[in-house]
Amino acid sequence: MKVLAYDAYQSEAGAKRAEYVSLDELFAQSDVIFLHCPLFPATEGIINKENIAKMKDGVILINNSRGQLVVEQDLADALNSGKVYAAGLDVVSAQPIKGDNPLLTAKNCIITPHISWAAQASRQRIMDITVDNIKAFLEGNKYDKGKPFTELSKLCERLSLVHFPDIYIQKEKLPDNSFSLFKR
Repeated sequence: MKVLAYDAYQSEAGAKRAEYVSLDELFAQSDVIFLHCPLFPATEGIINKENIAKMKDGVILINNSRGQLVVEQDLADALNSGKVYAAGLDVVSAQPIKGDNPLLTAKNCIITPHISWAAQASRQRIMDITVDNIKAFLEGNKYDKGKPFTELSKLCERLSLVHFPDIYIQKEKLPDNSFSLFKR
């Protein structure tokens, strides 16, 4: 399988996984297009009738990043005409979805309620990162990858006991008012 990618900020790690191409080339050559990008002014409405026209007939589109990347009426028109064979959307522009959203009646369109992150492996990764960040904070680190732990600090100041499926954070009654972390 040939994997193509477009990214305004190409990386060595990305180049090991895919061949970087221009956005127009990606649209023209791809059988399946996955959107994994943030919402910026440059990406808002990136899937529109002009760019859909550049795509292969019968392309499949998957969006699990931000609903506003897609001009929904343009995608619905492309689905109904067959230009786009199918779309799998984990996000739409307005959530909860409005009853008049044209994608609700478009052919071959599957919409899920923004749950692509909910796979067990994803949830485990979130828990592992959370545990690591809390441990680092409790050990006196004030930064996570160069960013201050301000939100975590505020959270820990308010906590008495928080329960996650596999972790407990409990404020201990210690002289230095420190926190302890318990894993089940």
